[in-house]
Amino acid sequence: MATHNDLGKKGEALALEHLLNDGYTILEKNYRYLKAEVDIIAQKEQCLCVIEVKTRSTPDFGNPQDFVKPKQIQLLVTAVDHFITTNQLDLEVRFDIIAIIMNKQGTRLEHLKDAFYIF
Repeated sequence: MATHNDLGKKGEALALEHLLNDGYTILEKNYRYLKAEVDIIAQKEQCLCVIEVKTRSTPDFGNPQDFVKPKQIQLLVTAVDHFITTNQLDLEVRFDIIAIIMNKQGTRLEHLKDAFYIF
């Protein structure tokens, strides 16, 4: 497995730990629908939280959250709509990003709630 894949897996594990410690219930990990993959679908109270995890080893080329592009957002929305319909959920939906910088100097995790909006 490529080094960037290992970093991504470590980042997702760290994000899961963060969410569990903050009282979230994990409903799905790596949920796939058509061409989309949602890293984490979690619930906290009456909110369905769709969480994209972005892990980088350096911020030199931009913050991790800057790598969530409009096409990816569109795919996430389609996948989450399918998840909600399939599971007959009636919850508020929020899109979050967990941005992680992980390198030899340490690890920085930032949970950006309501990171983007869908109109």
